[in-house]
Amino acid sequence: MKDPSQPMMDAQDVHKRFHNNEILRGVSMQVRKGEVVCVIGPSGSGKTTFLRCINHLEKINSGRIYIEGELIGYRELPDGQLVEDSERNIARMRAEIGVVFQRFNLFPHMTALQNVTEAPMQVKGVSREQAEARAHELLAKVGLAEKANAHPARLSGGQQQRVAIARALAMDPKLMLFDEATSALDPELVGEVLKVMRQLAEEGMTMIVVTHEMGFARDVADRVVFMDGGVIVEEGKPADIFTNPREDRTRGFLGKILESRA
Repeated sequence: MKDPSQPMMDAQDVHKRFHNNEILRGVSMQVRKGEVVCVIGPSGSGKTTFLRCINHLEKINSGRIYIEGELIGYRELPDGQLVEDSERNIARMRAEIGVVFQRFNLFPHMTALQNVTEAPMQVKGVSREQAEARAHELLAKVGLAEKANAHPARLSGGQQQRVAIARALAMDPKLMLFDEATSALDPELVGEVLKVMRQLAEEGMTMIVVTHEMGFARDVADRVVFMDGGVIVEEGKPADIFTNPREDRTRGFLGKILESRA
């Protein structure tokens, strides 16, 4: 029985290096079930790397990440030492974490419907009939009911990203990670993807969203986390972060964003 007070995601003093370059320098963050946390910050601040560590797409060098109280990527020996977990266990936990990347990563030779049904059938052993019924539901949810038989090349960027969201939801994840999900889109297509993300937030999906969309972060997030230089500089309610940031680095970053959009 899961403890309802347990965080959905609990990162403790996470460090990540690529060769001699330390990208994450001790990141600690908790996300509660049903919470929407937006992570903002300049390029190169470690946001995407941190997101990729949450589902063990990147292996951390030290620290721990727990999903609903279960350590991901490693298991702890009686002496407290961590060793790499089995691929099977890692895959089982990953299957419960939906990820939507900046690039859509759809299978080009498959229709929208096939892209959404593939993982539930292959990973969860769901029957084709069940998987297709659920895929039609999800495509309707993201506003693409009529595009089920279209291949990615026949879809706009915004439509492809909405198929990618439907594909992630088809696995019934308990946590959704969005990595700059709108940054590869033409400006006029951004709104249609953000609308789907807003809807998921309203329905109570636990979400960690790395984004440059400050309006979305202000309106939808329960909490905003500002990262810079591989650390969390400041976090708080959107109103506090956007109207009264405590840290100079946060103020500087938000000032530049406002200038660039003036």
